[in-house]
Amino acid sequence: MIRFLTLLTLLIWPLAATPQSLVLGLSEDEVAITVNFDGSQILVFGAVKHEAPVAQDNPLDVIVTVRGPAEPATIYRKDKVLGIWVNNASLKINTAPSFYAISSTGKLSDILSTEADIRYRITLPKVILSVEAPNGKENSQSFTKALTRIRTNNDLYQLNEGQATLTDDTLFRTNVSMPANLIEGDYVVQVFLMQDGQVLADYSTDLLVQKKGLEQWLYSMSREQPFYYGLMALFIAISAGWGASAIFRFIR
Repeated sequence: MIRFLTLLTLLIWPLAATPQSLVLGLSEDEVAITVNFDGSQILVFGAVKHEAPVAQDNPLDVIVTVRGPAEPATIYRKDKVLGIWVNNASLKINTAPSFYAISSTGKLSDILSTEADIRYRITLPKVILSVEAPNGKENSQSFTKALTRIRTNNDLYQLNEGQATLTDDTLFRTNVSMPANLIEGDYVVQVFLMQDGQVLADYSTDLLVQKKGLEQWLYSMSREQPFYYGLMALFIAISAGWGASAIFRFIR
């Protein structure tokens, strides 16, 4: 009997310790990369289920992240040596998301504490893991900042502070822009419910990004039958060149 009461207490205690829970939905759970794919907009929406009243003097906030498949990367730094720009230093990034978007109801510095960021790895500096550069930690950070800057310019890393909405501490939504240069794989959409800088609850779901149609056929052929893929590419190039030449002679 005592063991039963102890087990029951352990089962009930987590529920009492988390008075809020999340429900999450996506406007579409799959992004198809086709030949004419030029990006997509994903609506992330959901609701907060309250098991207890929310303190009015401590408002709730929401952070939404969309994370693409992780991959290693090598960043090179160019320096001018004898008047020539050469790769003079490099840093290998152990793992970095191929795509990462953050949307929030407020500024991250206001709604996310350092402790919560370390625990849940929400901001980009906590997501990107790198091997320390030869000249120390400060130099390592300069390389990871360069990776962030490059991928931000390509819309692969996005920070959208204030772009998420939370209505009556219950309904939340945000739009996430998926660029055309996505890679295939399982993307993770995660929502964090915040209060006083701490995570009250979180919930995640998957978003599949994959090639479809002619794009998928060409990709599979290039990997599985590279010889025939090369012949086809050569034939298309020769045909295009001959066709352009014939049209030019006809016009003249």
